Amino acid sequence: MLDEYLNYLTSVKNLSSNTIRAYGEDIESFLRYLERKGLGLKEVDLNEIREYITILSRMRLSSRSLNRKISALRGFFRFLRRRDKISLNPFDSIRNLRTEKNLPGFLFEREMESFFENMRDDFWSLRDRAIFEFLYSTGCRVSEMTSLDLRDIDLKRGVAFVTGKGRKERVVFIGKRAKSAIENYLVKRKYYIKRDDVESAGALFINHKGKRLTSRGVRYILDKYSGRMDLKKHISPHTFRHSFATHILNRGADIRIVQELLGHSSLSTTQIYTHVGLESLKRVYLEAHPHAKIERKKQ
Repeated sequence: MLDEYLNYLTSVKNLSSNTIRAYGEDIESFLRYLERKGLGLKEVDLNEIREYITILSRMRLSSRSLNRKISALRGFFRFLRRRDKISLNPFDSIRNLRTEKNLPGFLFEREMESFFENMRDDFWSLRDRAIFEFLYSTGCRVSEMTSLDLRDIDLKRGVAFVTGKGRKERVVFIGKRAKSAIENYLVKRKYYIKRDDVESAGALFINHKGKRLTSRGVRYILDKYSGRMDLKKHISPHTFRHSFATHILNRGADIRIVQELLGHSSLSTTQIYTHVGLESLKRVYLEAHPHAKIERKKQ
C-alpha cells in the first residue's frame, strides 16, 4: 500500500520528489515500528501513536520534523481509510506540536552589495555571480533554479519559467543586473559543458565537470564566498529568496504580488516577510535615532 500511496502523491497531489522521499521514509519507519511490535495497520490506535511520538521525541527531533512525520502518517492513514483498508484514522485525533515561528534570515541591501563585491572575473566567478544574481532577482528556490534549462529562460524579455512545489509553473522576472550576469556567463559556458551528456548540455548552470549544477553544489559555492565576508549571520541559498521578498516588500510591493512571485499557495506563508520588514526597520531605527538606545548611567 505504501508504493500505491507514494504513486498517488506523485500523480494526483503533484508533490515534489524530495517531499515524497521524505514522506516515504517517515512512513517506512513507522511500519518497521509496527512490525517489531507484531501489529498490523488495522490494530493501530491512539495509544500506539502516542508511544511512537514519544520515541521520536526522545531522539531530540525538532517540532517541525515531528510535525512532518505526523503529517506524513496522517495522510497515509487517510488514504487507507478512503480505500477501506482500515475502519478509522487514529491520526485524526493527533494535533501537530506547536512550533516557534522563526523569522527567516536575510541580508540587508548593503550586505547584499558587499556580497557581490567579493567576486572575481574568471569563468567560474562569472557563473557564481549569475547564480546569486538570479536567486536574488527572482526569489526562486535553489532547487527551482538548478532544474532550469537554457530553454526555460528568455533574456530578451527578462523572464524565466520555473516549476515550483506541487509542480506548479510560474513566471519570474530577471532584472538588469541578473540579466547582464547571465549573459556574461553564457558567452563562455559553451567551452565548459559536457557535450556528450545531453541532459547536462541543456542545463542553465553547470559544475566544474560540465554537468548540471545541483542544489548541494550551490550551497558549497556559497560557503566559499560567505567565508570571505565578515558577516555575523549564517547565509544559505534560501537567504537570497528571503532577501528578495523582504526588500521588495520594504519598497512598497503589494504582498499578494510577492505571493505570486514566490509561488506561495497561501498568503499566510508570505506574511512572515512583513514581520521581517518590521525587524529591519527596527534595527535601522535603533542604529539611527539618538534617543533609541538606553545609555548607561554614569557612575
